[in-house]
Amino acid sequence: MIMNPAIKTDRLTKEIGGRKIVNQVSFAINQGEVFGLLGPNGAGKTTTIETLLGIKRPDQGAATIFGLDPRKHRREIFEKVGVQLQSSSYQNNIRVEELCREITCLYKDPRDYHELLKMFKLDKFQTQFVEKLSGGEKQKLSIVLALIPNPKIIFLDELTTGLDTEARRIVWQTLLKLKKRS
Repeated sequence: MIMNPAIKTDRLTKEIGGRKIVNQVSFAINQGEVFGLLGPNGAGKTTTIETLLGIKRPDQGAATIFGLDPRKHRREIFEKVGVQLQSSSYQNNIRVEELCREITCLYKDPRDYHELLKMFKLDKFQTQFVEKLSGGEKQKLSIVLALIPNPKIIFLDELTTGLDTEARRIVWQTLLKLKKRS
């Protein structure tokens, strides 16, 4: 039994358009654990994450992160969680380094984004417009942005979508190195 889980859901349910997308999902995860939600497209993985983070309101049940309700304690959770969602969009005409600087300014104790860009082999793209990056480069950038907060928990939704075999290996190796450091 997990005494003080970092993440907990209790009968979490979310309906969209009269259809139960998430139905009575319950689990608990300790800090430091790696946990995966697996299922086919449309199974409710992204909706579960969005509901857990407080982006969507559950229709039934509850979710907590570090014992806090994510809808009531957004700021406290925001400081402790990194998120890479399935799809991301960024403002037009922003360069990679500008976006990283903007994200860095939002946190009290951010990681060095220069180090992260280097780890994910994106350092050569710092002056490039984000919209000009390839799909795989954008995906790696979204992971970098999720790691900038120096999070205690990171949510990675469809992590390897758009990544070629080499990029997948780089992402997994880099995430494992970062996990060992923390």
